[in-house]
Amino acid sequence: MSITIREIQSRDNAAVERIIRECLLEFGGNREGTAWFDPDLGRFSEIYNSEERKYWVAEENGIILGGVGIAPLEGADPKICELQKMYCLSEARGTGVAHELIKIALETAAEFYELCYLETFGNMIAAQKFYKKHGFTRIDKPLGNTGHYGCDVMFIKQLTIDN
Repeated sequence: MSITIREIQSRDNAAVERIIRECLLEFGGNREGTAWFDPDLGRFSEIYNSEERKYWVAEENGIILGGVGIAPLEGADPKICELQKMYCLSEARGTGVAHELIKIALETAAEFYELCYLETFGNMIAAQKFYKKHGFTRIDKPLGNTGHYGCDVMFIKQLTIDN
């Protein structure tokens, strides 16, 4: 596999939105209180365009396999970021693509933040194992104001330069 991890470009917006919607459908996340209803879905290259707010895609042979973003956690301490919209096509799962995506996201986040927060669904068991493997700890209540009240599992991670 020859995967390229790079920052999102406007030409990638539709492909990333399609991946996110496919994954949300797969896990029953096509409902209120989830990324399905985010008003900025599909505008990634516009939204993630500063040092502290970035989105990366994994690409192979011109096909987007997945993506991940980091941004300040709305309504929380400015030292906390949120890992946002980390989704991969089903055929890319288990190939190392997600590992490469989260690696660059956490390395970049550590330059600007002390903690990284994320929300997911209880039925995304493999994703939860993945986050735990990458140093995230489950917490009991949501942080900040993500608007994702449909997510029922939350994680936090202490960031260090050598994530």
